[in-house]
Amino acid sequence: MSGKGKGPLAGVRILDLTSVLMGPYATQIFADLGADVVKVESPQGDTTRFIPPGPDAARGAMFLNVNRGKRSIVMDLKQAAARSALLRLAESADVFIHSMRASAIGRLGLDYAALSAVNDRIIYANLYGFARNGPYRDYPAYDDIVQAASGIVDLQARLSGGQPTYAATVIADKVAGLTGAYSVMAALYAREKSGTGQEIEVPMFETLVSFTMVEHLCGSLFVPPQGPPEYPRATSEARRPYRTADGHIGVMIYNDKHWRAFFEELGHPEWSRDPIFGSMRSRTENIGTVLVRVADVIATRTTEEWMTLFRRAQIPATPIATLTDLLTDPHLAETGFWNEQQTELGTMRFPGIPTRFSATPGAIGDPGPVLGGDSEQIMREAGFSDAEIMALQATGALGASA
Repeated sequence: MSGKGKGPLAGVRILDLTSVLMGPYATQIFADLGADVVKVESPQGDTTRFIPPGPDAARGAMFLNVNRGKRSIVMDLKQAAARSALLRLAESADVFIHSMRASAIGRLGLDYAALSAVNDRIIYANLYGFARNGPYRDYPAYDDIVQAASGIVDLQARLSGGQPTYAATVIADKVAGLTGAYSVMAALYAREKSGTGQEIEVPMFETLVSFTMVEHLCGSLFVPPQGPPEYPRATSEARRPYRTADGHIGVMIYNDKHWRAFFEELGHPEWSRDPIFGSMRSRTENIGTVLVRVADVIATRTTEEWMTLFRRAQIPATPIATLTDLLTDPHLAETGFWNEQQTELGTMRFPGIPTRFSATPGAIGDPGPVLGGDSEQIMREAGFSDAEIMALQATGALGASA
């Protein structure tokens, strides 16, 4: 498997009982950084396998990307024999990560107490919708649900004429997945010092509320509040890409230096003395007026003219890129971001690993695995005999390798 054993997590073994996107995104990061990720699937497989397009019915593009570099074993965990076999696999694992509700993983007898009893060094990570000590603990959660519950949808409505709108990316899944990834890595570091593992909880809802409130807690940071929980610049209806004479452009004239440079380039340095533009406080308090006045100016020149001006003035700006544009972006090409591989499914293009390690670089692994394609190999590595493997397969507790 290309990429296996390379990177800062080389030698770490992860039992991955996650599905859909939140958990698989976290474990994709582990695989990219060299961990051996064993994806434990039900006989039906991860539901993202079946989201088209894809080369066959059980390997859609999203699945192939977010499960790259992993191995797949099929286990019917409704059977006691499969659960016992999984506990044997856990004896040599570093991390156990799942995305089931707490009640569901508990009914299977695979909670932290069960796993730590066979391996007290294991890092046990729960990734699910809501923290288990609150009243929402058993509510089902997907990205849209958590976006709605966490304030994201309401905030998006400020930019959509009052119409509630989802962000056009699965932000809840991915932010929670990233949070799960760094939490597990922190626990692995702590284990290096203490010698023992621990349990981690990463609830999507609380993670997204924390994420949203970085800037939006604002005046409600104080008790009693000094203002509402909202960062006005981010929610102003006027906050949108500016229309130029021939298109649109993204511009961030942010600090005092940027504003002075902008007015100098326009030939109106005296505008810096306008009370509305004079300070961060005044611009924030009058953000709607500020953005509308800038929009009126930017509409007078072409995108190319503005890009020349903004580059000269060192003001952050960019033309609006489409997803298709990114596939041929010159910067991404120069940095080698896109990773093309020749696979059994033909040539495939993967997003690169965004972080760089000078001594232990990671590597992109093979596309997401065939359902159960590594079942027998994984069991043998854990010390199961051929007879034990055949017995488990005979009952359907273990899937046969493809």
